[in-house]
Amino acid sequence: MIRFDQVYKRYPGYREALQNISFEILPGELVFVTGASGAGKSTLLKVLSSIEKPSSGTVIFENFNLAQAKDNTLNRIRKKFGMVFQDHKLLYDRNCYENVALPLAVHNIFGEEAEKRIRAALDKVGLLNKEKMMPITLSGGEQQRLAIARAIVCRPSIIIADEPTGNLDKGYANDIMNIFFSFQQVGVTVIISTHELPNIPMRFKHIHLENGQLKLNQQPYDHLPA
Repeated sequence: MIRFDQVYKRYPGYREALQNISFEILPGELVFVTGASGAGKSTLLKVLSSIEKPSSGTVIFENFNLAQAKDNTLNRIRKKFGMVFQDHKLLYDRNCYENVALPLAVHNIFGEEAEKRIRAALDKVGLLNKEKMMPITLSGGEQQRLAIARAIVCRPSIIIADEPTGNLDKGYANDIMNIFFSFQQVGVTVIISTHELPNIPMRFKHIHLENGQLKLNQQPYDHLPA
C-alpha cells in the first residue's frame, strides 16, 4: 500500500507544488491522476516514486516512511517501480533490444535470464519483431510501447506513467492504455497521469489536482461502502 498523509512539496522561489495531499493506493489498483499542466501531477509522481522527498508530511510505502528512509532503503524501493515518461527517454544510438536491456544491468540480471526477460517484454508490447531496429525508425506509438517494455523488463510491482499518451493520436493512445489495463489485471499497481479529463471508468481510482491541491479522491466502485 502507498499512503500520502498531509504531504507538502515546496521549491525555493515557487509556490507550493503540493499542498496537504492525503490519499491511499492499494496494491493492484489502477489510478488516474488528472489535472491541468502545472497542477502538480509530475511532482506527485516524483514524490510517490521516491525520486524526490516531500517537504513535510509522510509518504508510506511497504511500512517505510520515504521522507525519512535511508539511501540504501530508497534504492531498494526504487527498484520496485517501472517508470514511463511522455518523452520516452530512449537512447537513439541503441536498438530496441539494447534499450530494453538497460535496466537489467542495474538489477544485476545478465545472460540467458536477461535475454528471456527482454524478449518477453518486447513481445508483451508487440515489438518483438522489431528488436534490432533503431528507435528513430519507429512511430510515436511504437516508441512509447518500447518505453513501456523497458519499464516492465525488471518486473516491477508498480508502474508509473507520466502523460504516456500526451503526444499520441487516439488510436495509438488506446493501444497504450490497453497495455496498462492488461498489467493491472494481473495484479500490478498502475498509476497514470494525464492533463486530459477522460471518461474514467468507475472501476479505477481517480485523483484530481488543481494548483497543487487535491480536489478529487474518487474510490473505485468496488471499494465504496454499501
